[in-house]
Amino acid sequence: MKTIYNILDELGIEYVKHEHPAVFTCEESEAVGYRRAEGGNTKNLFLRNKKGTRHYLVSLGHEKQADLKTLKEKLGESNLSFASAERLMEYLGLTPGSVSLLGLVNNAAHDVIVILDEDLWKNNVICCHPNINTSTLDIKREDMEKFFKWCGNEVRVMEL
Repeated sequence: MKTIYNILDELGIEYVKHEHPAVFTCEESEAVGYRRAEGGNTKNLFLRNKKGTRHYLVSLGHEKQADLKTLKEKLGESNLSFASAERLMEYLGLTPGSVSLLGLVNNAAHDVIVILDEDLWKNNVICCHPNINTSTLDIKREDMEKFFKWCGNEVRVMEL
């Protein structure tokens, strides 16, 4: 079975790896000393629509708060809520606290829609857990674009 590192290497994607104690929130990440001063620090949310027929992986800057009411309107959904831990495992192969854009490698059906905050996407480097919350990878934005293309999921950049 290929690891996320194998896939990144095969795609020619360079990354800088930072090891740290397990973190479950942005605040914990800062407390253990991991935060890029240059930006690109992410907060990731796994959401579902009211009927559970569409799932969204939302990534925004760690300093922002997600406004689900506004987001649901932008997406044309009647309601958005956090998906369960079971759905997170089913769709992205992840556990709570490890939600990451790199979890798309586990979405073989390519049916999770990625929503990127436009302010986050302006950074030259995006920070991602490698599907486990004991390390963080710094990946260049253009390499993230390459990763998204390889994954085949729909990606939307919008103001959040």
